[in-house]
Amino acid sequence: MNLQPEEWAALMLSIKVSTWAMTASLPLAILVAWILARGNFVGKWMLSAFVHMPLVLPPVVTGYLLLLVFGRTGIIGGWLEQIGIVLAFRWTGAALAAAIMGFPLMVRAIQLAIEAVDPKLEEAAETLGADPAWRFMLITLPLIAPGILAGAVLGFAKAIGEFGATITFVANIPGETQTLPSAIYAFLQIPGGESGALRLVLLSIFVALGAVLISEWLSRLVAARIGRR
Repeated sequence: MNLQPEEWAALMLSIKVSTWAMTASLPLAILVAWILARGNFVGKWMLSAFVHMPLVLPPVVTGYLLLLVFGRTGIIGGWLEQIGIVLAFRWTGAALAAAIMGFPLMVRAIQLAIEAVDPKLEEAAETLGADPAWRFMLITLPLIAPGILAGAVLGFAKAIGEFGATITFVANIPGETQTLPSAIYAFLQIPGGESGALRLVLLSIFVALGAVLISEWLSRLVAARIGRR
């Protein structure tokens, strides 16, 4: 598949944005999933609704809200610009939008994995004197590792395919914010651009399928190691 320089740029930017979005949001996703799975507090349903909101809101709405909050004149964006951090119309903003759109999928996968762990295992460790941090690191974390991997891949795949929130928040600037979906959209807006769009569609399928296959392999590997313990 012979890709043009701008197509290679869109591919590399998509991988960069997706990797940063997944990596930066994964620790928070684990924490939120733990709170939702094990927490018992007033307003838990509100937290769950807020976390899953990007799944039901139109992506354009999410992108517009990001622009209002993190734009150069936004509530947080104006303050960030004063310290030299600009998100709107930058690749970092694309990573933020992708992270927010993929966050609910990550949380859900990890939450289900945590809920599948028998709390009696953690209680047994507690009776032996293990503090919460050690119980999580030595018992819960290894058991939920496949769920974490699944959540990470879901977040990465969602980031690869994210379009609505991204184009609303950071536009479609070649070499700066033009990811694979944005590049496909740009090709479809010009006469004769169907062949370029098709190349990028096939490339997107290849990248997404590769991520899923790697996830399956890692999940089976982790599960096998856990089973031998």
